[in-house]
Amino acid sequence: MQAFARLLYQLGTSNKTSQKLLALQDYLSVANDADKVWLIALFTGKQPKRAFSSKQLQQWCANWLQLPPWLFEECYHTVGDLAETIALLVESNQAERQPAATLPSLHEYMQQLQQIAQQSDTEKEALVVACWQQMARHEVFVFNKLVTGGFRVGVSQQLVVQALAQHTQLPPTAVAHLIAGKWDPFTTQFQQLLLQQDQAIAYSKPYPFCLAHPLAGVAIHSEPCHDWQAEWKWDGIRAQLIVRNNELFIWSRGEELLTNKFPELHSVVHTVPNGTVLDGEILAMQTMNNHQYGWQPLPFALLQTRINRKNVTKKQLQEVPIGFVAYDIVEHEGKDVRSFPLQQRRIWLQQIIEQVPVQQPQLPVFLSPKVGFDTWEQLAALRNEARHYGSEGLMLKQVHSEYQVGRKTGAWWKWKLEPYTIDAVLIYAQKGHGRRSNWYTDYTFAVKDGDKLVSFAKAYSGLTDKELSEIDAFVKKHAIEKFGPVRTVPPQLVFEIAFEGIAASNRHKSGIALRFPRISRWRKDKTLADINTLADLQLLLQLT
Repeated sequence: MQAFARLLYQLGTSNKTSQKLLALQDYLSVANDADKVWLIALFTGKQPKRAFSSKQLQQWCANWLQLPPWLFEECYHTVGDLAETIALLVESNQAERQPAATLPSLHEYMQQLQQIAQQSDTEKEALVVACWQQMARHEVFVFNKLVTGGFRVGVSQQLVVQALAQHTQLPPTAVAHLIAGKWDPFTTQFQQLLLQQDQAIAYSKPYPFCLAHPLAGVAIHSEPCHDWQAEWKWDGIRAQLIVRNNELFIWSRGEELLTNKFPELHSVVHTVPNGTVLDGEILAMQTMNNHQYGWQPLPFALLQTRINRKNVTKKQLQEVPIGFVAYDIVEHEGKDVRSFPLQQRRIWLQQIIEQVPVQQPQLPVFLSPKVGFDTWEQLAALRNEARHYGSEGLMLKQVHSEYQVGRKTGAWWKWKLEPYTIDAVLIYAQKGHGRRSNWYTDYTFAVKDGDKLVSFAKAYSGLTDKELSEIDAFVKKHAIEKFGPVRTVPPQLVFEIAFEGIAASNRHKSGIALRFPRISRWRKDKTLADINTLADLQLLLQLT
């Protein structure tokens, strides 16, 4: 644990990629194989279920240090991060601490946490306090992150892949594929994982996704049009459909196994040959024989009702039908074809899709339609029609490009439509977390509904540090009411809120839910009288 905590400290205090890579390499050179497996698991989002709740840790710390709940809450709100709050409090209580010269290793802690999961709260509390007593502040911080399942680190997965590639002398693309998918860090061996000795693990694995950069500010129009393929950009769940060993696996971009959530696609295993991996988008859709493409996408909000359910009901299957729109093929006839040009992969993809009986309503699998164009001006005009097709904009892909790992500049671009915007007033503010823990940076906004104000969106991003500082000062000076960490403020500050989509929602007081709301600018030139109304949002909803 000491080496792992030291690694996280080095990663968190460095802003240079070369230094972070060196720290990862140094850790891999001294860690045992079991700890290496946990490094991979934790840095790629495969942490186990939380051992204890945040509320339990808060209570146990307050009990141990004999702090009244209100005082702990004040400390927490000031620091803004529970793990760091406890680490600071533990360090300050020197009389109760007995630092150990040597701590158990990372994998030994993870095994301890797994074993104690079924024990009583009293036994859990005793274990946690005993660990705190033995640790330095940065070790307590890391331990708290591990036990609450809130482990985050400012290191990209590509950097971890690069470090592992140098450590194992394997190509980075191979490493990225080997560590992907579902595997259990409690039972998986390092050599088994990286050398792929376990075929049960191998045949379920997805490939790392190829991602696109925003086109804004890039002069792509200077390149020949025929070197580029255009497709609509759909708003759904990016996924890979894997058919191997006569089984189907559906993986999301976040490496979540979604096979059981979409039974409509299960028959793919009978129509798509073994050794095939398709990349595409799962959409809520309505099949329409008279439509240009044979289907019409439905709002993403409907798809969310399918995602968030553990078990999909017959009613949901009927109310929210789904389909898969295939963009690319990354494995063909059992071979990795990512290095082949997009032109060739598109030919193979079309051949595969033509085998799928799309006329069967229980198996809606479609080829992503190309958007034909002869000039960049023509394509720009077509982009403006994207919402007519239920699309967010366009995808542009270089026809000679490989299917790369992650987001690489130059090959794939996303050319999204300009977002919707609406003017709203700030009514609630709450302190942020981490670097923003001492500033009020989390905001709730409202629009007018007659003489009332109705909250309709929360937003956290889009402002500069200088602007955040000004708003923080306003909140601290003018706060009207206090509801726990939330402060009510007079409706005076007006902001332009940008968002990608809008949908009806029974869960919100306004009856409206926004897709990806953020602050686009502070409208210091406007007052409460100038903000939009709930009727404006409802009209926008009708037009989409």
